Amino acid sequence: MAASENPNAAGRVAFTHPSFVQFQLARFCIVLATEMQSVAVGWQVYELTKRPLDLGLVGLAQFLPGIVLFLVSGHAADRYDRRKLILLCYSGYGACSGLLWLLNLRTPHSVYPIYAVLILFGIVRSFTGPVSRALLPQLVPVKDFQNAVAWASIFFQSAVILGPSLGGIVYAAARGPAAVYTLSFLAAASAFFLTSRIEVQPSAHPREPLTVQTTLAGLRYIWREKLILGSISLDLFAVLLGGAVALLPVYAKEILQTGPWGLGILRSAPAAGAATMAVIIAHRPLGRRAGATMLWCVAGFGVATIIFGLSRSLVVSLIALLLVGATDMVSVIVRQMLIQMGTPDEMRGRVNAVDMVFIGASNELGQFESGLTAQWFGVVPAVVLGGLGTLVVTALWAWWFPELRRPRESVKSAS
Repeated sequence: MAASENPNAAGRVAFTHPSFVQFQLARFCIVLATEMQSVAVGWQVYELTKRPLDLGLVGLAQFLPGIVLFLVSGHAADRYDRRKLILLCYSGYGACSGLLWLLNLRTPHSVYPIYAVLILFGIVRSFTGPVSRALLPQLVPVKDFQNAVAWASIFFQSAVILGPSLGGIVYAAARGPAAVYTLSFLAAASAFFLTSRIEVQPSAHPREPLTVQTTLAGLRYIWREKLILGSISLDLFAVLLGGAVALLPVYAKEILQTGPWGLGILRSAPAAGAATMAVIIAHRPLGRRAGATMLWCVAGFGVATIIFGLSRSLVVSLIALLLVGATDMVSVIVRQMLIQMGTPDEMRGRVNAVDMVFIGASNELGQFESGLTAQWFGVVPAVVLGGLGTLVVTALWAWWFPELRRPRESVKSAS
């Protein structure tokens, strides 16, 4: 039976492309490294200062380099060999893990050296995001791309599930972050080795010169394509307001009364929900009501955030975080399909760089916003208000961007 006649085979068609598999294994390793490291850094910083605001500054330190460098990184992704750029980035991740390990040897009493390494980490990531996403369409044909996006999300979320749990367990067992930073370094080295083995389909587009006009092309393209603008800005403001992940160390330590192992499980729960949703979408692609489904799921993200904020039970909190991840995954896949398949290859790096700034703003800047509001109003009110804000944003975007309610034609034409 042909793959098109066999739903199970069609659901795994991305795995018929070896370079796609190698690249996703490498990406799994690098995400595993960064997620383990994030748990160790979050717990270490909170142990040093006992202030929620400092957890917000962890996110801000990683976000600011992306704001400064996103135009340069996007242009680099369109001008230079993307595979070589990814190899350089994975080397940078390994260097950051090594630096954190060295800092820990000195038994730090200040968080500022840690913030300095996180700024370096943010510089590396500002290049990794657009380059990695622009490279994916060169590993699979257009007809298999939606399936590849879904499975790439599954690889990513699987690492996000395992990474925090493993990081928390290792931190607790070793009674410190040194072992976690060592494992992160080894995972980054594995990612480098796997990426060195992939074969990339050559791109036929010419290299554009570095000018103000070509550098700003990604911004102009997104502003012109209202469907893309609406989808990525919806995600920006929804997650910016509803991001409770930054405050998980406080919830784990003071509200739910668990240790680093509990923090790791809580950090893994959204990814588990997201991975489950990605598997469903891989086998049952989003249909003609994809936009309406995305809007409802973003609203569900806000509701789940409110439930988490009010919960005093570890089980209820885990269920709420599972729903947070599952609902967010729908908007992730819709947005990636619109951007990756609707954007010319010669502009993918720059457009993805702009999108990565939106993602970074929603995640890392959202961490800073959560830490700041928690410092002002308290942890629980900050999370609940953020969830309510997400509901307001969803309603406004459904009104301001009617294209989001009917993206079927645009997604189809893009692919």
